[in-house]
Parts: sequence; structure tokens; C-alpha cells
Amino acid sequence: MSAISENIKFYRSKNSLTQAQLADKLNVSEQAVYNWERGTRIPRMGYIEKMAKLFNIESPDILKVNKQPTNMKPLSQSGMHAVRIPIIGTIACVTPILAEQNIEGYTTELFNEKPDGTLFVLRCQGDSMEPKIPDGATVIVREQPTVEDDEIAAVLVDDNTEATLKRIKHVGKQVMLMPENKKYDPILLNEENPGRILGKVIKVSYDL
Repeated sequence: MSAISENIKFYRSKNSLTQAQLADKLNVSEQAVYNWERGTRIPRMGYIEKMAKLFNIESPDILKVNKQPTNMKPLSQSGMHAVRIPIIGTIACVTPILAEQNIEGYTTELFNEKPDGTLFVLRCQGDSMEPKIPDGATVIVREQPTVEDDEIAAVLVDDNTEATLKRIKHVGKQVMLMPENKKYDPILLNEENPGRILGKVIKVSYDL
């Protein structure tokens, strides 16, 4: 952790950026950058990739250590799995989720176990799922057409082009989309208000 924090501070200073300026370019809080450089938080791979691009270096330059501790294992031996996942923006109803025109970019996420299925990433907008999923959070979704009751799913409603995140409840042949935030009303999917489940939310990430 200390090597990463030292590298971030080194390249930030080398590029004549303050912590506030770096935070602004990464669209994170100044406190987040402060925590990274103190070593109390580790930035997600997506932010490491953004910093590498900003500093005109490679991601390993931020991750590398000059002298590896004897108790540190390479990622391939640590049991962790790095997975490159597409970030999805708007979704046309007539195209597959992972169609080229739907993909905004890619991010790399770490998992304790290699996940099954096809994954994609969505950025949460709005507070309908707070406090479970705050505004601005990143969610990883496993593509699947159905989910169980009380699971959180990414759902495309009617002709909307952006997926909504809601907890699922089946009521007969209808599906109710339940927000976590009580100030919002549930959404009922039926023949008059159609929609489709894109996948199940399996991981949520956000900065404090």
C-alpha cells in the first residue's frame, strides 16, 4: 500500500498538480486523493488507469514496488482475479447489452473468486437506492434475464435507454421494482408498462 501511495504522490508532484487538482481531474473528492497518498485507502483499478493516462505512464508504474516484501505474493499467486469489464452507458432496446455502441470504456476489478457469466459495469445516478447504493456508485452486473425476489437488478424500462437499479419483487405475472429510498414509489412492470431485466447486481463500489 505504501508503494502505491508514494507513486501517486511522486507522479502527481512531477506533473505539478495539487491534491485538489488531481481530485478534480479524476472526479473524486480531495479527501479520496489525500487518503490514497497517506496509504489509508487503495484506489480502484479504474482510477489507477485514469491516473496512468493522465500522467502519461502505464498502470504498473503506479502499482510497482522497488523492493518487494518477502511476504508479498504476485497477483497470480494471491488468489485474487483481475477481470476487465466493459462500462455500459445508454442501451438501445433492440441491441445486445454489450453491443459496441453501448460501451463507454473498460475498467479492471479484483475478485476473490473468478466470477461466472458475462459482466458489465453501470454507474448509479440518483438516490433511489440509497443508502444501499449511493449516487455515483459503480455497480458490477452479471448478465441474466431473471433474478430472485429481493435481489437487486439492472432493469431497462419501456423505451428508456438507461438501466435503472431496483430490488425485484414478483407479484403474479407482474414484476415490481422496489426502491430502497422510501421517498420513491415502486415501478410496476406489466403489459402496459413493459421492461426487461438485464442482470443481477453482484458488487457495489464507491468512495467515502
